[in-house]
This record gives sequence, structure tokens and C-alpha cells, in this order.
Amino acid sequence: MVEMSDININEKPQWCPGCGNFGILMALKNVMVEMNLEPKNTVIVSGIGCNSKLPHYVNTYGYEGLHGRTLPLASAVKIANRKLNVIAMSGDGDGYGEGVQHFVHICRRNYNITYLVHNNQIYGLTTGQASPTTERGQKTKSTPFGVLESQFNPLANAIIHGATYVARTFAGDMKHMKEIIKGAIEHKGFSLVDILQPCVTFNKHNTYQWFQERVYKLEDNDYKPDDYFKAIEKSYEDIISDYKKIPIGLFYKAEKQIYENELPQLKEKELVEYSEPVDIKGLIKEFL
Repeated sequence: MVEMSDININEKPQWCPGCGNFGILMALKNVMVEMNLEPKNTVIVSGIGCNSKLPHYVNTYGYEGLHGRTLPLASAVKIANRKLNVIAMSGDGDGYGEGVQHFVHICRRNYNITYLVHNNQIYGLTTGQASPTTERGQKTKSTPFGVLESQFNPLANAIIHGATYVARTFAGDMKHMKEIIKGAIEHKGFSLVDILQPCVTFNKHNTYQWFQERVYKLEDNDYKPDDYFKAIEKSYEDIISDYKKIPIGLFYKAEKQIYENELPQLKEKELVEYSEPVDIKGLIKEFL
């Protein structure tokens, strides 16, 4: 059985005091213990951003990649060895800005990957520029007269493009966050968990109190996550209500073929289980 001592490490997280990332880290570690996810069989992949240091703070295999390239790395790990629990981490800038093109196609392919997006509606690591999820009209370092674009809707985009587990939770509600993440990892297919995560240093608008006054749980209102069109409609409720009501919970869940399981190259065994050497001299020569 996996104990908390198996996944704890001595390194101190380098986040601002009060950052929502602390709660996400603790929720993930608790889920790993509850689900008995062995560190040797778990890989956490991240891109660039405050959230992307998380692989450094959990005793599992980890890979911190390039900005916006979290999902290609995660999918490569999954194709190499489907037996691994692959958990990808991004922020709203990394995932919905630089990495949005990968996000769309990973949803479409439905890899069996869990994608946790720390959505603080700001570029935190670069000290406060507007991100794709910053509210229209909000003033930031890069938008001193207010954001002109409409917000990117990650939930609607995930549903439309084929993700099979689409959820949102709030970093200020540990119990709810833990259950949503657990459900995402248990699900067979691509799981998006959009986590509303206050940035206490650079986003003074979307605070813990601001969210606490607005969020409500879908499961408390007899919502069923099996209706495709209802899920898309519900994903726009916060925008339509001008952020007076923000639903959290499981918006959509469906069963669909998993991409890597249909690859003919993996029909017999995992890529990592092939012992025959691969001669890549011709490929190298082609590119030189």
C-alpha cells in the first residue's frame, strides 16, 4: 500500500504563501495514497509556469518540459508505456495559450491521460499579464486599459473536441477537488480538470473570497453529466451570468475508444518492452 511517506519529498515548494497550488499539490498526493498509485508507475508531466514545479514536489517520475508542450510530452509517455499513470500539469497560459493547439487535438484523440490545469486567470510566473481566461475588461500589466477579448472557455472546447471527462473544481475546496481529481484518474480516456486556483500575488480580482461567494456544485443540483449539449450549455453559465454563478463539478462524461489502444504498433506489447535495437542512422542522415 502507498503511504504519504512514499510520495513526500524534502524539497520546499517555491510558491507564494497562500497560493492555490499548495492545495492542488496536497489533493493530488492524497488521491495517490487513496488510489494506491505507486510512484514507480506514475509520471507527472508539466510545461512552464508556477504550477509546473509540481513534479519536483512529488516522489514520482517527472518531466518539466517546454512552455505549452505539456500534452505532447504526456502523450509520448503514454504511447511508450500504457501501464503508467500519466498526469499532466499546466496553467491557463501554458495550457490554453501557448499549448491550445495541442489541447484541441489531444481531446480529439482521447488519450488515457489526466490533465490538471491550474487556472488562475493570469500569467503568474511572468508577474501579471492577461491570460486567455482573464475576464474581459480586467486591467493587467499587459492590458492597462482592460482586456478586449472574450475569455477562452476550456470546458466547452474540451467537450466539443472529444474529451470524455470534463470537470471543474476550486482550489479552496479540498474535499471536492480531491474527488474530482480521483474521478479523472479513474476514468479511461482524456480527462480535463480545470482548477480555479487563486493567484494571491498578481490577481487581486479572482480571490478565494470572490470564488467562495459564487461557486456552487453541480452534484447538489441533480445535474447529470451524460448530456452532451446540456454540458456545453452549462459550461457557459458563469460567462452568461456575468460571473454571479460559477458551477463546479463533473460537466461531461462519456465512453469512447482510447487512442493508444488502437495503435497497431502496440497490439502485442508496450514500446518499452521491445528489446530489438532500432537503427536510426538513415533518419538522422535524412535531416542532416
